[in-house]
Amino acid sequence: MVNRLATCDDINVLAVIEPNTDNHTDIRAAGVEAVLDFADVLDRPDVDAVILTTPNPVHEEQVKHCAAAGKHVFCEKPLGLTGASARRSVEACNAAGVTLGIGHERRFEPALEALKAELDNGALGTIMHAEAAFSHDKLIHVPAGDWRTSKAVSPAGGMTAMGIHLTDLLISFFGPVKTVQAMTADRSLGWETGDLVTVQLGFHAGMTATLSAVLHTPHFIRMHVFGTEKWVEVRNDTHPDTPGGKVRYVEAVTGQDHVETIFEWTDAVVENLNAFRMACTGEKPYRFSQDEMIHNIEVLEAIATSSENRETVHLNRP
Repeated sequence: MVNRLATCDDINVLAVIEPNTDNHTDIRAAGVEAVLDFADVLDRPDVDAVILTTPNPVHEEQVKHCAAAGKHVFCEKPLGLTGASARRSVEACNAAGVTLGIGHERRFEPALEALKAELDNGALGTIMHAEAAFSHDKLIHVPAGDWRTSKAVSPAGGMTAMGIHLTDLLISFFGPVKTVQAMTADRSLGWETGDLVTVQLGFHAGMTATLSAVLHTPHFIRMHVFGTEKWVEVRNDTHPDTPGGKVRYVEAVTGQDHVETIFEWTDAVVENLNAFRMACTGEKPYRFSQDEMIHNIEVLEAIATSSENRETVHLNRP
């Protein structure tokens, strides 16, 4: 985050909170102050906002601390591990009058913005189904016993690392989820949480979607939406964190040649953080509704339950 924001003129990173002093030399080399204690930063009048890049179970507690200190807070995904936890975080920020941001940068990718615009204007016709994937092997060297390997802390295989970006996108496209069916497996890593997850979603609006996240395979990111008039596929050559890759946007209409548009890589992480900044200053509403933030965690919780019990989970939403 520090390195990415070094290119951003509108956000000034003042300090990094790091209890491990072995890392302080690298932090200072990046041009920012290294701080040991979370409370020391929350007491500082020159700090307007805090970015949380911490393990999943502490997000709610830390969001509440930031809100109580009057600091805007940007929380890396997932916002929580249960819908109730996510709701408490949202309520704490609302009570304190601070802005809550969330680390789902994929909404800011130009190709996915183009797809969202086509969905909103009805260009695809009646939406039938979507297929989504977010897979890579960036985490295969995580040491045994790390929190990322724990079912309690990182449930349902790659959901909290990758799949939750896909459910966020699908909710932004289609609205609330009605039913969830999920399976996990461990094929290679020996992780308690598993190294792959597949999910089937049914939406209140009627369409369906499937998604997968595989933690041990070459990079593959894809979003494919099927409508009665057109289908659109978006496929990323590289991870959103890896500059330089192209994004392929393919459109298909019956009886016509496929049309491919190439989008260049953009820094969606910084775009999201800038959108959060503008929401904090009141310049522009944030792209994520609070209801979407909470519902995405409700879906995550349902996926964890379904994969554990091998059952369909029904989400009671209007």
